[in-house]
Amino acid sequence: MKGYLILENNVVLEGKLFGYTQETVGEVVFNTGMTGYQEVLTDPSYYGQIVTMTYPLIGNYGINIDDYESKSPKVRGFVVREKCDMPSNFRCEFNLDDYLKQNKIVAIEGIDTRYLTKMIRNQGTLRGIITNRKLNEEQLQNTINSFSNVDAVEKVTTKEVVNHCDGEGLNIAAIDFGIKANIIRSFKKRGCNITVYPAFVGAKEILDKNYDGVFLSNGPGDPKDLVSVIEEIKKMMGKIPITGICLGHQLLALALEGDTEKLKFGHRGCNHPVKDLQTGKVIITSQNHGYVVREETLPENVKITHVNMNDNTVEGMRIDDMNIYSIQFHPEACPGPYDAAPIFDEFIDVYMKAKTESV
Repeated sequence: MKGYLILENNVVLEGKLFGYTQETVGEVVFNTGMTGYQEVLTDPSYYGQIVTMTYPLIGNYGINIDDYESKSPKVRGFVVREKCDMPSNFRCEFNLDDYLKQNKIVAIEGIDTRYLTKMIRNQGTLRGIITNRKLNEEQLQNTINSFSNVDAVEKVTTKEVVNHCDGEGLNIAAIDFGIKANIIRSFKKRGCNITVYPAFVGAKEILDKNYDGVFLSNGPGDPKDLVSVIEEIKKMMGKIPITGICLGHQLLALALEGDTEKLKFGHRGCNHPVKDLQTGKVIITSQNHGYVVREETLPENVKITHVNMNDNTVEGMRIDDMNIYSIQFHPEACPGPYDAAPIFDEFIDVYMKAKTESV
């Protein structure tokens, strides 16, 4: 079926609809990863976004039930140059088209994704519509303006407390703003017991349980929309060790009275170089964020630990005397790269340091 990707700047790109062939509206972004489309589709941080894959052939190894980052796809739409109808991989259980149909995700192929990516890089992130009809100016504006992502975290967070407590190590409370499955696996691999709480849990409920530390997860949307969450984080700072990834990192910065800002087109993909200022080494990281912490707004006691080599934005920070450590990139990256995986050991060190000091 013929379809269109219509952008808010009135650019219309023609292609062919697949997956769930209905209409959808969202924020159009691009991901530079060559693999990992299944993880991208199921990453809650992409909630509300129409994701464009810059790699030209998507779906060539199919979909399997083991590599989900959440229980279902979270993207608002999917844009590819060419989809593969005959995947070839021993782990493949169904193809991309069937998976998207089953989960009611709208997708379009045949789009010049290089042209689209260059446009987003030059003009910034754009809202867009995937549809099977042509829209006049009024219809376009009404549909575009109907899109809002302010309740993104509320949509993706767990609705109840979930325990992953079969280890013999630290007891950690994870606050779920859109947590990825491999974050939980990465902590469990290190013997930790993880209790996952809904995003809007009160600080008192966590502090009363005597956990060894708190972890603030990744998630979608603008961190400044989560005013009540920021207030609860403030109540925990200095009373319990806190680590965080991505949105959790941004929320910590706001709780410290720092500020965040929206990037022109964000960082999304698995090939972003980050310098570890503690070791001087450059690591290749997986990233997925549209907002960033403004370094000049942070308190003097905050130490910047990592910076992005492409634009020098803040990628990590810590406050040693408060046992706080957070990073912007994703050390749990699936399908990779794995350069940043040791960050989880550094998180454990933060929790263990505080535990030792309290004895």
